Amino acid sequence: VQLVESGGGSVQAGGSLRLSCEFSGFTASKYCLGWFRQAPGKEREGVAFIDAGGSTTYADSVKGRFTISRPYAKNTLYLQMDSLKPEDTAMYYCAARSGYYCPVASERYNYWGQGTQVTV
Repeated sequence: VQLVESGGGSVQAGGSLRLSCEFSGFTASKYCLGWFRQAPGKEREGVAFIDAGGSTTYADSVKGRFTISRPYAKNTLYLQMDSLKPEDTAMYYCAARSGYYCPVASERYNYWGQGTQVTV
């Protein structure tokens, strides 16, 4: 299993970024996928999740601003981030775990990418 993020960078408050996570080694229809972030001195937190059936959930802090997607037949996970705020600054990671549903706890995820930095 491999996960590789890209798309991070620096953006002004109110701007947008789209993160990508190319994955391989598993079938997305049997896995939960998620985006997590970790700011300096803070715990890693779940941002957005998409379960094996395609249902999505979001942290309250990003609801209405971020959109997670996993296009059919494309081994890429996206996180569209709009109306970015300074408090969104963090290292962003994509993660995967086998199973239908997506738990919030990061320790429940087996596979992680290397991360991509977002600075607002």
